[in-house]
Amino acid sequence: MGRQSITFTKKNDDWLKSQVDSDEFTSKSELINSLVRQARGQEVKVDWIRTKLIKGENSGFTSKNKEEILSLSKQMLENKL
Repeated sequence: MGRQSITFTKKNDDWLKSQVDSDEFTSKSELINSLVRQARGQEVKVDWIRTKLIKGENSGFTSKNKEEILSLSKQMLENKL
């Protein structure tokens, strides 16, 4: 496991400390690793959405309304991730 040294603003450091103090996490390292995992997961979702948007833009027009498109997109997202 790689060891890193990073500097936080006072506001961010205070927030990190409060998360550890609330017993949500046992250390700042555990919290940072959790945040990185979340960011990586979001990146996967954003990439998936971007791909679908590009595919949609290239496919032309649809007769579905925005509610139908949103519902279908949510269903597809849940099944893919």
